[in-house]
Amino acid sequence: MSERDEILLDLATRARFFASLTTIGVPPLAPAEATLPISAGAAGFAAPASATAAPDLKAVREELGDCQRCKLAKGRKNIVFGQGNPHAALMFVGEAPGGDEDEQGLAFVGKAGQLLTRIIEAMGMTREEVFIANILKCRPPQNRNPEPDEVLACHPFLEKQIATIRPKVIVGLGKFGAQWLLKTAEPITRLRGRLGQFQGITVMPTYHPAYLLRTPEAKKEVWEDMKVVRELLGRS
Repeated sequence: MSERDEILLDLATRARFFASLTTIGVPPLAPAEATLPISAGAAGFAAPASATAAPDLKAVREELGDCQRCKLAKGRKNIVFGQGNPHAALMFVGEAPGGDEDEQGLAFVGKAGQLLTRIIEAMGMTREEVFIANILKCRPPQNRNPEPDEVLACHPFLEKQIATIRPKVIVGLGKFGAQWLLKTAEPITRLRGRLGQFQGITVMPTYHPAYLLRTPEAKKEVWEDMKVVRELLGRS
């Protein structure tokens, strides 16, 4: 392939990626406080359209296999599929595995993951009750941002995980998690705390735990978001 062809292919990939972030058809985001109080059994918690035909998580993992669908396969140690309760009412979706996650093959086990554990416990839950995953299943080199072709290669598997688990609420952790779920390119500073929808499932965008490690004053805002999530789950 010539250099010109490689450039054209990359541009086409990026165009498909940004097209997938269109806000067309996505319900308007509403201020979180406008939704309260809502219990777990309240109206508005429609199951995703694909729920009736969803495969189980084992089947999704088998389909993923020893994935070689993008360039990240060359540098990873382990695929990080995600873990937790396969019938969780609450799901967290982050960006990508880091070094600790790549070593262990588990999502959110490093310092950011330890902070996420404390957040979950402060909500009155345990990690075993929720499901934790990332947009990417492999670690990007030096923990760089996900690239469009990598997101496109991975997103069918996250979609199937969500369709299988059918959570009542998904928390989008950070820019990439929130943007992927809400199909928007808006910055996380504008998305944070504004409820949206992913295939009929309520989405709460909030800051990534890694950001909180760098900016501890933002923990208060995240906790306000988690209090809304608790209300949505009927745990007030």
